[in-house]
Amino acid sequence: MLNIESAKQQLINMNNPNKSKLAVAQYNADAKLSDEFEHSKEDPCNSFNYTESVKSSPESSLSGEQITAYLSKMQRGGYIQSFGCLFAIEEPCFRILAYSENSTDLLGLNTSVKSTQFECLLGFDARIFFTEHSAASLTKAASYQDLSLANPVWVVSESTQTPFLAILHRIDVGILIDFEPAIQGDPAFTIDGAIRLQKLALQAISRLQSLPGSDIDALYDTVVENVKELTGYDRVMIYKFHEDEHGEVVSEKRRNDLEPYLGLHYPAIDIPQAARFLFNKNRMRLICNCRANPVRVIRSVELERPLVLVNSTLRAPHGCHAEYMANMGSVGTLVMAIMVNENNIMKLWGLVSCHHVSPRYIPYPIRHACEFMMQAFGLQLSIEFQLALHAAEKKILKTKTMMSDMVLKEDPFGIVTKSPSIMDLVNCNGAAFCYGGVYRMLGVTPSELQLTDITEWLLAYDKDLTVWSTDSLTDVGYPHASTLGDAVCGVAAARIAAKNFLFWFRSETEKEIKWGGANNHKKDKDDGKRMHPRSSFQAFLEVVKNKSVPWKSWEMNTIRLLQLTLQGSFQDIDNDGAKMTIRAYQTGLLTNEMTRMIDTAIAPILAVDLNGNINRWNLKVAELTGLPASEAVGRSLVYELVHEESRGDFGNCLSRALQGEEDDNVGLRLKTLGKKQPNESVFIVANACSCKDYANNVTDENARCSQWNASMEKLTGWKSSEVIGMMIPGEIFGGLCRMKTPDDVIKLMVLLYQTQCNQENEKLRFAFFSKEDTYVDAMLTTNKRIDMKGNTVGCFCFLANCADITWDALLLKTREFGIHST
Repeated sequence: MLNIESAKQQLINMNNPNKSKLAVAQYNADAKLSDEFEHSKEDPCNSFNYTESVKSSPESSLSGEQITAYLSKMQRGGYIQSFGCLFAIEEPCFRILAYSENSTDLLGLNTSVKSTQFECLLGFDARIFFTEHSAASLTKAASYQDLSLANPVWVVSESTQTPFLAILHRIDVGILIDFEPAIQGDPAFTIDGAIRLQKLALQAISRLQSLPGSDIDALYDTVVENVKELTGYDRVMIYKFHEDEHGEVVSEKRRNDLEPYLGLHYPAIDIPQAARFLFNKNRMRLICNCRANPVRVIRSVELERPLVLVNSTLRAPHGCHAEYMANMGSVGTLVMAIMVNENNIMKLWGLVSCHHVSPRYIPYPIRHACEFMMQAFGLQLSIEFQLALHAAEKKILKTKTMMSDMVLKEDPFGIVTKSPSIMDLVNCNGAAFCYGGVYRMLGVTPSELQLTDITEWLLAYDKDLTVWSTDSLTDVGYPHASTLGDAVCGVAAARIAAKNFLFWFRSETEKEIKWGGANNHKKDKDDGKRMHPRSSFQAFLEVVKNKSVPWKSWEMNTIRLLQLTLQGSFQDIDNDGAKMTIRAYQTGLLTNEMTRMIDTAIAPILAVDLNGNINRWNLKVAELTGLPASEAVGRSLVYELVHEESRGDFGNCLSRALQGEEDDNVGLRLKTLGKKQPNESVFIVANACSCKDYANNVTDENARCSQWNASMEKLTGWKSSEVIGMMIPGEIFGGLCRMKTPDDVIKLMVLLYQTQCNQENEKLRFAFFSKEDTYVDAMLTTNKRIDMKGNTVGCFCFLANCADITWDALLLKTREFGIHST
């Protein structure tokens, strides 16, 4: 199932400077590994050790020229695969600027009577090598502004009458044309075959969309099954890229006799950043035979640099990758990019990778159907992540609110010892709260002595520390990291006061990684020197040795918010360390931060007061409706902004929410106003709930009427049986008894809350209309109501009719009209 944990990582910002820095460092490591591999091929005495190169790459540094040369070679390699041929032509005359060496063979030019003229194809009109009809088709295709709309073009060689599929795209010097073999009679190349492929793709997409929500594993498995069925490869896998750039196989369908790779983790260097960039540009990569010799591209002297082959379907694999494929027994591969929408930016999330133990060519029409399926998969994945993000935000806000109540109303150590605890906020193996010499631990943690030592070291490490994290205590120089073993490697800390800390702990990454293939590593003869999935796994474990899973951006933001919540909320513990009292809660700081989280949430969030008038309207719902918060606040949600179609059902739902009952997945259609078309509407799925405290009590429940005497019945016209249990602000005054102004309802609610918090009597003058619609000008006086133990349990409310009494007699008269609130 898709847990919140796995989805929250999608909160990472693409513009995160730390992530950009990591990518730049990875480019350097990739270039270093490639350079070492190339040198080993040139010098037989210089053997290439894959594992050692991976371990040393992050520490190495290359010059800017070396990295530029590496990137240029990735994009302008100068070689293609031998199953097709290539032309680069000048527009619009089709003059050949470059061609692959195998063009004369594949097009049959060496058998032509004019073969001696075609020893060098540079300068010829490329259309003369094809039939008249084919030449016309190429001319028409080249006239398209967007060449992808014309692809593929069916062409036939003039010399041999051999059919090809021509795939065109523009580059800096003209148009590049890939010619792939087209087999006469192959269903994939017929109209009926194209219709069949389209139906298969649509059926596959339909299966994806029919899956139950939040079951991410089922989504993965369905995709690999569909791709395997459509392409016939021996193995199909989904690679997922983690935040630290390393990869993981999260789903796999394979031939039974093949070694499983499900669960395999591999270092980021295995799929270089430059290769990932290429997948962003060309989202389908076919390698028919990694053992076949690549074919050189011959170019005109007027071209200063090799051709850009980024979007070529024939681009040859680099030697490093071809050797890796051969070592793992995968001769033919098809790899497809998985793109997801993250903050309105398309991001490479992972890859679908297909492997075959023998050479395999997948025709362009089938690849196109797969690409269509990948687009649907990426969209479905984006939707699942968005839904999970909404749930994650809701869970974090709810958990933090409940924990804040624990601190204020009960034992502050309850945030560790009770549920929910600080372990529920982020993924960790253990947590601890160190306050005034008192320790509370949960899960896998250091001992009290070790916690004291870590605290002292942190204060020396950074005296101004507030929130801090590391995935390796060893790497940051903690002197006693080795004594903690692999149980505690990563630490996140939040400083609450001088020497008072919250800690979260993570174990070594290797303890969290499970790959079935790793069980046989002792029997495997690989020594780590050659490139192979098993070597990748070993290299990955070496890279993450003494390291935990990295702390994600959203996790540190959550910890930072908790630190702001708790900082300054406690008084120092008495000298004997036995008692703890709570000082004034810093409401301003917390409220501002919580308001920011709600306002910037990616889900639409709105709230109403007891009258059903809007008092919260975040940026997302403003975007959807076209109505800014400044114009929405104060308006009736049900009667002004809810579409007539939803008004009845949602009104009932809102009423239940005000009673403390929660409704999930409520369909709500809102009117669009402002810049949106006034006659349009937007449909959202919402959860309707009331605000609750840590004990699961509705926070405004103490404003309900528990007693209503005869004088109140006479003054208002409403009998006791009609009002007991109803909310005093909103349902009685503001509902049954209409108020002169809506603001009086809010003032009344504030008065009741202030009474419970203060010792002094509180007064409020307001006006209302009785059941008989009589106007009543009244003065309300409130007193705190306490039980035998001195605990606040509600309010006494005394109401007097100002028209019947003098101000001097007010204090005596208030005793005649009584309401009890609980």
